[in-house]
Amino acid sequence: MSIPKTPLPDNPDPQATKPKFGVRSVQELLVRAGFDWFLLALIGMIVLAWLWPEGGIDREPVSLSDVAGIGVSVIFFFYGLRLSPEKLRAGLGSWRLHLVVQASTFLLFPLLIIPLHGFFEGTSYEMLWLGVFYLAALPSTVSSSVVMVSIAGGNIPAAIFNASISSLVGVFITPLWMGLYLTAGSGDFDMGQVMGKLVLQVLVPVALGVVLHRYWGSFAERNRKQLRLSDQVIILLIVYTSFCESFARDMFSGYSLGNLLLLGLAMIGLFFLVYGIVHIISRLMGFSPADRITAIFCGSKKSLVHGTVMAKVLFPDADMVGLMLLPIMIYHALQLLASSVIAQSIARRAGINVQGE
Repeated sequence: MSIPKTPLPDNPDPQATKPKFGVRSVQELLVRAGFDWFLLALIGMIVLAWLWPEGGIDREPVSLSDVAGIGVSVIFFFYGLRLSPEKLRAGLGSWRLHLVVQASTFLLFPLLIIPLHGFFEGTSYEMLWLGVFYLAALPSTVSSSVVMVSIAGGNIPAAIFNASISSLVGVFITPLWMGLYLTAGSGDFDMGQVMGKLVLQVLVPVALGVVLHRYWGSFAERNRKQLRLSDQVIILLIVYTSFCESFARDMFSGYSLGNLLLLGLAMIGLFFLVYGIVHIISRLMGFSPADRITAIFCGSKKSLVHGTVMAKVLFPDADMVGLMLLPIMIYHALQLLASSVIAQSIARRAGINVQGE
C-alpha cells in the first residue's frame, strides 16, 4: 500500500519559506526597542539648551529644574506600580544566569573603566571619563533588553527578572560606585545627603508603587504606552535643564566634534567588549542558547532612563549633569542599533520570523 505524497508546487519559491529580513525589519526592531522620535527629541533638547539656556535656568515664572526633580519621583513611582511580583517569581530559578548578568552590569563595566582613570586624571578630559564611569555604574535597561531577548528567542522570564532587579539594585550600587570618585573630586559631595535624596526621591516612590501594585497594577499595565510617554517627557525636561546649566557655564568648552566622535567609537567598542566577554563566560558556564541570549543582551545594556533621573539626584553641581549624561546618551543610541542588528541575525539563524511581532 503506497502512501500518497503531498504535491509540491511546480515552481517552488525558496524565499517564500524563509523569514524576510532587511532594512525595514531592522527599522521595526529599532522602533520596538525605543529607537524612535525620542532620540531625535533628545538631540533637539540639547540644541534648544544651547540656543536658549536661560529657559532651563530661570526660576520665574516656573522653575523647570524643580519640575524635573518632581518628575524623578513620578517616574520611579510608576516603575514600582508596574513591577509585577508574579513576573519576578517566574524568573527566580535561573540563579547562575542572574549572577552573570548582575556581575556584568555592576562589576565588569566599572572594572573595565577604572584602569583608564590614570590616563585622564588631572587633564581636561577627566570629567568626560567620570561621565563614562557613571555610565558603567548604571543598571541595565528594562524594555529594550526584554524586546531584544524576545526577538532572538531567549529566556524572557529571566530577562524580565534581571532587568527589574538591576533597576532596583542600581539605586544602591550606582551611588556607591560614584562616591569613590565624587568624594575625592568634589568637596560638595556628601554621601549622606545623596542617600537621603535617593530615599525620598527614589526609594519611597518605588516602595509606594509596589504597595499599590495590587490595586493599580492593572491600570498601569493597560496604560503602559501612556506612562512610557510621560516618562520620556520628564526625561526630555531633565536633559534640557541639565544641558542648560552646562552650556551656561561653558562645561563643554575644550571639547571638539572630534572628541565626540572618539567618544562614540569608545562607546561602541565598550559595548562589543562586554558583549564578547559575557558571551564567552556564558559558553564556559554551559548555558543553554536561550540563556546565553538573555545574558548577552541584558548584561551589555545600560539604562538611559535611570542614568538621567539619578543624575538629577547624584551630582552636587547642576552644571556638570549635562556632561555626565553625554556618554550614556551616545551609548544608548549605539546599543539599540547594534543590538537590533544582532537580534535580527540570531533570529535569522534560528529561523524565527520577526515580522508582525
